[in-house]
Amino acid sequence: MIDNIIVLSGALGMVGGIIRGSIGLFKSLAVKRKIYWPYWLVTVVISGLIGILTGIVFSFDPRLSILAGYAGTDILEGVYKSFKVDKVYVKSAK
Repeated sequence: MIDNIIVLSGALGMVGGIIRGSIGLFKSLAVKRKIYWPYWLVTVVISGLIGILTGIVFSFDPRLSILAGYAGTDILEGVYKSFKVDKVYVKSAK
């Protein structure tokens, strides 16, 4: 019984991650950006782990696991983007 709850909460967490990933995927396709499939797959797997942890901690509420997968993926993307450096600006000495 406990194993079924963990598997189901993880699956629902992944559903939330897939929803979040799909929205990002459609946005990228709309502006014709390159899609990084390994990055997308990693975020879905991590959102499943977040869903599993949420299901265990909060006595398994399906809505909470889906929301945790969605929000967890969004939080991870925000952290990734905050540490990603695209350009370095050097102030010239006068």
